Amino acid sequence: MSKISSTPAVGVPAQVPVPTPLPTPVPVGRSLLYLIFAGVAWGTAGAAASLVFQVSDLGPLALSFWRCAGGLVLLLGALALRTRRTAAVRRAAAGEPRRRRLLRIVATGIGLTVFQSAYFAAVDATGLAVGTVVTLGAGPVLIAVGARLTMGERLGRGGVMAVTGALAGLLVLVLGGEGGTVRPVGVALALLSAAGYAAITLLTRWLGRGGGGGDSLSTTAWAFAIGAVGLLPMALGEGLLPHTEELGRVLWLLAYVAAVPTALAYALYFAGAAVVRAATVSVIMLLEPVSAAVIAVTVLDERLTGATVAGTSLLLAAVAGLAVAETRVGRR
Repeated sequence: MSKISSTPAVGVPAQVPVPTPLPTPVPVGRSLLYLIFAGVAWGTAGAAASLVFQVSDLGPLALSFWRCAGGLVLLLGALALRTRRTAAVRRAAAGEPRRRRLLRIVATGIGLTVFQSAYFAAVDATGLAVGTVVTLGAGPVLIAVGARLTMGERLGRGGVMAVTGALAGLLVLVLGGEGGTVRPVGVALALLSAAGYAAITLLTRWLGRGGGGGDSLSTTAWAFAIGAVGLLPMALGEGLLPHTEELGRVLWLLAYVAAVPTALAYALYFAGAAVVRAATVSVIMLLEPVSAAVIAVTVLDERLTGATVAGTSLLLAAVAGLAVAETRVGRR
């Protein structure tokens, strides 16, 4: 009996299984741009919120709920309208283990809820200046330590100097004007907010390194869904609907907050944070107070002070230095 050859006959296609392509990681340079845009956009949310508070009785928790709910609606629309090519990439990413995907979705949603609600509570308890400086100042430190312990990421001497400069710039920017009253409860809430932000950043980076970062749009949509559910009871207690004589203006501001600094910015943030080192992400996000300070001077007619100029300059220098260092790491 002749031996049957395993080589396929000429003209007969071999039945070789084709592996499902994995999504191509976002390049480091583009990821940095995503994060820069997100940081700047988050700063505009504060200015929009100030305008909402000026012309209506809507509270911070209710505003945060509408931010999550509106962002969720917009992202669901974006997910439904994606092209076939993007849908194919999404199906390829569906190979992520179910337990890992559940961890990413639930932990991100809880972290986002804690981050936002604890920050607003800290501001209410100890004031805007102290609440902001503790939250944004503790974030990079917690993330740098967490990234070193859990993923072995090292900033190096230049990175440590950049983080130190960023924290100094934040202190000058936030506390350079009027002082704040330090209350232990407010500080504890601000640290809780920073811990929520650090957890989101570290988880996103950890999953991104393992190829399990998932689709940024669906991750963001799920996070907003969990956030909206968690914030709804508190928002109802505070007052869910605004009472104002300028309802049209409030609705436009809410639409902007839901679209740009929420749906778009968070989707870009999760995409960029999966690629860039965690500590670098945390420092780039300090562009938020820089953006808010610029808007306060140019749009809200607040006075330009030496502290604003000095703090903004230190923060921008730190972000630029870490961005250059990150692109060098990405080329290795």
